[in-house]
Amino acid sequence: MKIAVTYENGQVFQHFGHSEQFKVYNVDNGAVTSSAVEPTNGSGHGALAGFLVGLGVDTLICGGIGGGAIAALGEAGITVYGGVSGDADGAVEALLAGNLARNAEPTCHHHDHGHHDCHSHDHTCGGHCGG
Repeated sequence: MKIAVTYENGQVFQHFGHSEQFKVYNVDNGAVTSSAVEPTNGSGHGALAGFLVGLGVDTLICGGIGGGAIAALGEAGITVYGGVSGDADGAVEALLAGNLARNAEPTCHHHDHGHHDCHSHDHTCGGHCGG
């Protein structure tokens, strides 16, 4: 199993499409065997699913994520746990312990049906996008 977490300063970064790095965890027999921070090198919304596939990731933990990204990740065979916040290592530990609820619903809607950007003055995506 290979888990990627949107990552910034030890925390789950709150906007999937703007992730500048992921912390990638290699898991064997239910335990983390190694981890590394991988920069996206400027890959944006559309390219991130391919970036994660290239790393061999099969599970993603993230904060805010839109429906298009969830669909692209699903097509790539990546299981999504969205709407997560807090410590990245702690989120992975919770997942491995069976204590992280799977949320594959969009937690950020600014890409759907012309809604506002997460960082606009009148829309905060329920706080899941860091805006």
